[in-house]
Amino acid sequence: MTKYQVQRRALLLLLIVFSISLSAQDFSADRELLEAYQKENMSVWKEQIDVRRNDVRSTKDLLYEYGYCGYIVAEAKKEGKEALMPEAKRYVQQFREHVEAQKGKLPAGHYEMYMSAVMVYELRLHVAMRPIKAMSLAKEATKLAPEDPLVLSYYGTSLFYAPKPFGSKSEALEWFEKAASYFKDAQWEYCWVREANEMYIKQCRDKLNH
Repeated sequence: MTKYQVQRRALLLLLIVFSISLSAQDFSADRELLEAYQKENMSVWKEQIDVRRNDVRSTKDLLYEYGYCGYIVAEAKKEGKEALMPEAKRYVQQFREHVEAQKGKLPAGHYEMYMSAVMVYELRLHVAMRPIKAMSLAKEATKLAPEDPLVLSYYGTSLFYAPKPFGSKSEALEWFEKAASYFKDAQWEYCWVREANEMYIKQCRDKLNH
């Protein structure tokens, strides 16, 4: 074996070890954030998002921002918590900026999914009123990524909350169940959307059975 081959093999080994180390870190972080979600301790998510606010590189980072924005917007809309409105608007604007910065770098359908979510949050905060565009982007995302459970579940969520004639609990259930079939893959074990998807399936079934 030549000196070059030895060096090349050593470099490959280092890259493999580094990759495994990063994967282990991601695995641990996902588990911690899922546990925080289950306990409704969203301060853990806020801390993670604040730490990464200048270094958003992946759809996973955006996925947590998407979830936290949903939480803080809902909190700000509660009676007696109006003081949270500026904070909610700030996080939604930050989310928008991060999504736009990642345009062309995200997996198929994810840009459309996240921009749809931004528009929904802006609608709820009375920043901008584009409900039809938001629903259109959510639908477009499913065409671009018909086997991506994140995209499928998001469209189900859009249908779940949208008023008639745009929304439908029965149609939402179909999308949630379709997403569930893809969420069975091991890579989604610690994904908070997988758990949220199961919650929506139960809620849809309960509503449709009454």
